[in-house]
Amino acid sequence: MDFGLVLQADPPASAVVSLMRRAERNGFRYGWTFDSAVLWQEPFVIYSRILDHTERLIVGPMVTNPSTRTPEVTASTFATLNEMYGNRTVCGIGRGDSAMRVAGRPPNTLARLGEAIGVIRDLAEGREAEVGGHRIKIPWIRNGKLPVWMGAYGPKALAMAGELADGFILQLADPFLTEWMVKAVRQAAADAGRDPAEVTICVAAPAYVGDDLDHARAQCRWFGGMVGNHVADLVERYGERSDVVPEELTEYIKAREGYDYAQHGRAGSPHADFVPDAVVDRFCLLGPLAAHRERLEQLRALGVDQFAVYAMHDAKESTIDAYGAELIPAFS
Repeated sequence: MDFGLVLQADPPASAVVSLMRRAERNGFRYGWTFDSAVLWQEPFVIYSRILDHTERLIVGPMVTNPSTRTPEVTASTFATLNEMYGNRTVCGIGRGDSAMRVAGRPPNTLARLGEAIGVIRDLAEGREAEVGGHRIKIPWIRNGKLPVWMGAYGPKALAMAGELADGFILQLADPFLTEWMVKAVRQAAADAGRDPAEVTICVAAPAYVGDDLDHARAQCRWFGGMVGNHVADLVERYGERSDVVPEELTEYIKAREGYDYAQHGRAGSPHADFVPDAVVDRFCLLGPLAAHRERLEQLRALGVDQFAVYAMHDAKESTIDAYGAELIPAFS
């Protein structure tokens, strides 16, 4: 199992670079950031600095979208980084939640997202693709490589991830829901004539190492609010149909009253007060290292290839170091 570190691109950018260097020293293989142009600093500028100050770390957004950056711009940006630093990027992509809504636009349709996955990958790897009715190719790319991983929760998105994407990003670490969604992705891959094992499975969630569970929950409760924001979209679209979206994912959002993007992904967010302790415990990895190890074993048994640590809390350095000292060696 690989490990990744997920950060927001909060200023100063130097702090993001420093934490990513620390992660690489501790054995993390991937470095991810959120991508929302209004809320945080420009991640691709920071990726260049991270790549220049690391040797092996693979970097990318969790996740970008096909509208705030058009597919040809996204492809050229990744290809430039890859030419400079040797194919050390990955493109995480989704419909666009905060990035689009903060700018006053709805998230992208799945149709637009599915088209963008192929266009970005083809252009970034030096092949022709159709953009706006025109066939184009980036002429300077040589030996480019860009895996495209898709974030998904709902049934249609899970199916698309299995059909089209190189990897699937699931932003929660509940074993039951992970198993349910991984099965859906792999079945879709098989139905599309692909080898399901070729789809990389990445689970991303907050991890907080420490014995004070109440404090850890308070630092990570925001995550249940963020996930609930996506789940609310699914409930609006499908209703509370357990055959489409598991009740384990929808039940807790009944007390949800709204979402403040100014507090997106931040500890202490008041819009996450509705999230009960049980959901925080299910979605996140909290407590002593033994508890983290037990959950990671469960996730690995379900076929998870990477666990990406969300470190949006007050114990970033100590959690990175604890994972590097004990958990990453145990799972490598």
